[in-house]
Amino acid sequence: MISKLKIKRVYLPAEETDGYRILIDRLWPRGIKKEDACLDEWNKAVTPSTALRKWFGHKEENLEQFSALYRAELDGNPDATAFAQHVKDLLATGNVTLLYGAKSPTCNHAVTLRDWIQAKW
Repeated sequence: MISKLKIKRVYLPAEETDGYRILIDRLWPRGIKKEDACLDEWNKAVTPSTALRKWFGHKEENLEQFSALYRAELDGNPDATAFAQHVKDLLATGNVTLLYGAKSPTCNHAVTLRDWIQAKW
């Protein structure tokens, strides 16, 4: 079995194929009770800085520049490097799903974080 690093909106139902579920938003998603989120972990250390998140605003026209700036933040964040190793270790035993609250499946920080983690291997 080959394990996968996946991304998924936290509002979607948990599935067995999600494997280990990690919320990667700095703020708790609106309308979800903590006991209903089916989380294994909530990691705020790998989220974009507040200033970058607010500037981005999940606007499609900002995505390319946001991704570059966010990758630079991740590169300079020792917690992010440790997180990438943690995810790699978890993938040795099953799937890992990075959960985010944004509405768009393509215009969010989870896409950039997943790609950054995979580039670390």
